[in-house]
Amino acid sequence: MYPGFISHWRRHHHGEGRASTWAGAGCGARGRDSRSEGYAEYRASRGDGEAGDAGLGGSFGVRRPLRFLAYKLQLQEPQVAQLARILDEIKTERAQAAVDNRRALSAFADAIEGEKFDGPRADAGAAIRLQTAERLRGAVVTALGRLHGLLDKEQRERLAYLIRTGTLSI
Repeated sequence: MYPGFISHWRRHHHGEGRASTWAGAGCGARGRDSRSEGYAEYRASRGDGEAGDAGLGGSFGVRRPLRFLAYKLQLQEPQVAQLARILDEIKTERAQAAVDNRRALSAFADAIEGEKFDGPRADAGAAIRLQTAERLRGAVVTALGRLHGLLDKEQRERLAYLIRTGTLSI
């Protein structure tokens, strides 16, 4: 599909016409009326992440991971509270990874900017990326271990299915 046509297609297929957008009844291309809720559910069921993911974004690759997992896994209130803590920790780690990624890119840019290539500076940027990847790996493995202890057998099977089918990306 031609990229310039996507917003028109969304408005047409999700019931948001010009009248609601121009009259201020909605919030632009993604208004807050009941018709746009279907679009949010559709995105969540597909496993689409936040708009700016770029590999480091949303915690688990869905727009509202806590609500989505609580619904799909039929979690009890204490489980939801513990899941919120787990997701918050992963969110913090991913935010730090985004900062580290910007630092690495800055180091790469500095290495190539000068009259001569600065190999040690480029190595420092690559080391930042490696440390970030290791820290994220540890955080994800720890979170999965905590999730395993939190869920019962049936809930773990549903979570494994969501991961396996790509509905949920970790």
